[in-house]
Amino acid sequence: MRFCTIFVLTCFAFLVFGFMRASAQVSATISGVVSDESGAMVSGASVNIRNVETEAQRATFTDGSGHYRFIELPIGEYELSVKKEGFQRTVRAGVRLALGQEAAVDFTLKVGEVQQQITVTEQPPAVNTTTVDISGIVAEQQIKALPLNGRSYDELMTLNPGIVNFTSEKTGGIGISNSTVGNMFSVSGNRPQQNLFLLDGIEYTGAAENNMQPGGTSQQLLGIDAVREFNVLRDTYGAQYGKHPGAQVMIVTQSGTNAWHGSIFEFLRNNALDARNFFDAGGSPPAFRRNQFGGSAGGPVRKSKTFLFVNYEGFRQALHQTSAAFVPDAASRATAVPAVQPLLDLWPVAPAGSPDFNGIAQVFSSPLQTIR
Repeated sequence: MRFCTIFVLTCFAFLVFGFMRASAQVSATISGVVSDESGAMVSGASVNIRNVETEAQRATFTDGSGHYRFIELPIGEYELSVKKEGFQRTVRAGVRLALGQEAAVDFTLKVGEVQQQITVTEQPPAVNTTTVDISGIVAEQQIKALPLNGRSYDELMTLNPGIVNFTSEKTGGIGISNSTVGNMFSVSGNRPQQNLFLLDGIEYTGAAENNMQPGGTSQQLLGIDAVREFNVLRDTYGAQYGKHPGAQVMIVTQSGTNAWHGSIFEFLRNNALDARNFFDAGGSPPAFRRNQFGGSAGGPVRKSKTFLFVNYEGFRQALHQTSAAFVPDAASRATAVPAVQPLLDLWPVAPAGSPDFNGIAQVFSSPLQTIR
């Protein structure tokens, strides 16, 4: 019985700790001070915050020194209001919170009736009072609007200084210990194995032993329509991050709001405008076709209470890529003993006129590679 109790408490502690850690990595904070026109701090003022997209609201009071603080806020647009007996109600609208941001929003109350109201619409400066850095933010507009060959949104990490994508120079096959199915990034000179990817606060890694860059069989990190924004913490970050000494890449997915929104898309790439390379045989480059299609939708299940967001993206690719191989030439096949002939038959036969290197011929082919 005692063992069961300890086990249950341990599991509960892990759940609570995991939730707190995940929340800290996918949210934002607003804090500030409330004062009057003389500069004196106003204690006991009621501060209310409202999420414009979902109508979720929270409230608190300023402490003895006029300070207030809201933590674990989902990213998005907010409206704050402050009221206190003997002062006009003050509203600050248009406050947009980014991932990992700690915004400072101060209020100055004017003497008057509570029924009177002052509304200010402006974006407060992104003043950070913690070690968390938001300078690596890649926002929703950039993710949705910038062109991406393959729609792998992690390629936008290179919009930040000190980040290099060297995927084209990696060695080894796909998914083995010294490679990965996803893109490979060096951030501030660190190895790609030292980066940590977090999707809604949950560790999001690849299939390789060493390189933990996420990616699928398409070698892309798909799902642009499902990503709201992501932040790359490059050099210094708080104690809630860690495990790897490199970049901390925090990704936040979309959520439904009180308004229904959706999209349907298809992107096509083919070889119609491709040029032949030196090794391509014939008058045109090998056939190539890539289709990326899907849709997304989000909205309220119960208005201002429960929300839904769904996304699907399909990837279909048929690629013929020219490859060169060295095989026994016709003379080698003719002089080989009969016992070796079955082994020689495993290689393709070089066509007449193929380059020949003293018994070894060079053949070119373009086998079909498919990805679904």
